[in-house]
Amino acid sequence: MHIPDGYLSPTTCIALYGAAVPFWYKASQRMKQGISTRMVPLLSIFAAFSFTIQMLNIPIPGGTTAHAVGGTLMAIVLGPWPSIIGMSVTLAIQALFFGDGGITTLGANAFNLAIVLPLTGHAVYRLLCKGGVPSPRRRAIAAGVGAYVGLNTAGLLAGVELGIQPIFWSVNGQALYNPYGLSVAVPAVALADATIAGAAEALLTGLAVAYLLRAYPHLLPDDARADTGSRHGWRGARGLLVAVALVAALTPLGLVASGGAFGEWNANELRGLVGYAPTGLNALGGLWRYAPFADYQLPGSGSGGAFLDTAPAYVLSAIIGVGLIFVSLFAVRMILARREP
Repeated sequence: MHIPDGYLSPTTCIALYGAAVPFWYKASQRMKQGISTRMVPLLSIFAAFSFTIQMLNIPIPGGTTAHAVGGTLMAIVLGPWPSIIGMSVTLAIQALFFGDGGITTLGANAFNLAIVLPLTGHAVYRLLCKGGVPSPRRRAIAAGVGAYVGLNTAGLLAGVELGIQPIFWSVNGQALYNPYGLSVAVPAVALADATIAGAAEALLTGLAVAYLLRAYPHLLPDDARADTGSRHGWRGARGLLVAVALVAALTPLGLVASGGAFGEWNANELRGLVGYAPTGLNALGGLWRYAPFADYQLPGSGSGGAFLDTAPAYVLSAIIGVGLIFVSLFAVRMILARREP
């Protein structure tokens, strides 16, 4: 899940930005030293794939929604360090241009979804592939299990981060930020991830790895180890672009799922749920007002309208997001390349 602005205290946000910085630094060093420009097209494609599948919201009983992420898939194909860059850029674009997530909470979302999720999923995948050369079936199953564990670990962290807010930041019995404690936040997030979102992530990743092993085996060598990108490049990229375009075309299906994810209510909605609007959340909730495509709609089109009115804008937002990801990742590579000796 994406934690919006206002749900975490500034202290928590700063701490999680601090936790993410060493991983960003290490990933940038690896990208600068070992990842050639040949990998950037594939990194952009998998980041774009992650962006579009996150727009496919899945309804969950109780009126909330969830979605797959695709971070473990990116880590399996390209390695965990490139996936940190790709997922972090994706989350930043979602927050800045589409109002999905937050600016103060970008460090938290990146730590959960761009760092913990792919690193955990990739580690589980590697562990299950140990012992000789794994069969394609075993690798697909290992990928699905890794994706499931990675998503649930990230969700558990998000639930804990949200749940500790009323424990440490409350005044006169009223929470300043997220009002739901650990007993509510952790089960609410964990249940969604352990069932619907986790199943979607596992199925998506397992099927994708099975397909790549058959159609593009050069992307997944038999030793299942990440390398520095020598085997990557434009080869096979055109076929994968078709998959991204297909998912982008299907993104309006995400509009069918009503409601939002747990912890993504605005201050007025929380007032109806808990009887008050947390003052800190009310102050930080509207901090970033400059997202040009808020709610994945075009400027002036509004949101929450009829399906036939919002669906075209939703698809166009997916296309714009994909373009921004490509431009951003190539820009990152150019900036890092200029700093090389």
